[in-house]
Amino acid sequence: MRDVAERVLVVDDDATVADVVRRYLERDGYAVQLAADGETALALAAEHRPDLVVLDLMLPGIDGLEVCRRLRATSDVPVVMLTALGEESDRVVGLQLGADDYVTKPFSPRELALRVASVLRRARAEPAEPAGPAVLRDGDLEVDAAGRRALRGGAELALTARELDLLVFLLRHPGQALDRAFLLEHVWGWTFGDHSTVTVHVRRLREKIEDDPASPRRIATVWGVGYRYDPVGARVD
Repeated sequence: MRDVAERVLVVDDDATVADVVRRYLERDGYAVQLAADGETALALAAEHRPDLVVLDLMLPGIDGLEVCRRLRATSDVPVVMLTALGEESDRVVGLQLGADDYVTKPFSPRELALRVASVLRRARAEPAEPAGPAVLRDGDLEVDAAGRRALRGGAELALTARELDLLVFLLRHPGQALDRAFLLEHVWGWTFGDHSTVTVHVRRLREKIEDDPASPRRIATVWGVGYRYDPVGARVD
């Protein structure tokens, strides 16, 4: 049992869904606040600084994607999205905006509670693979794993915490074909979850570290498997 209850903000305009989610999360020891629209959610997030946000995409007024975008502009609070079955494009956009996971409606409240616990556990954890060189270099790319920053050509890259974790892991395993399930477990700490989470994060990383993200030199796709990091410099220290 936690000494101080972690705070979860649940944003959903369906009062019945919100109440069921609240009861399941409170049963697991979380302190839960509810918001039925985007404006209220942003105000509560700014005032109370939740440890995690459960965010429905279909909201009156400001939709969930815009709420996620505004949260990401000022905070790295973990976000678990709630999406309908037909909203695949919105899920991808949400992950691109920095959401940490999503659950598809209709969903099991128990599954959602497990996802919340998993995301929070990952947020509390030390960066993936803490053992190893503190500073990793490949050509014009330099990553300070201990200092939690990455530079390319001397300019600092704007990476989310999860993007940085993924980059560190890839740099520490050069030349190895790593499947998405393996990356999901070792970078995210999840033994379940949609593999598109990895795909979207790789796409975002390529946009930041590749000269031509459409023809990547560093993060290669291994068809039928996953990805492989190919150093462009002489070596990865």
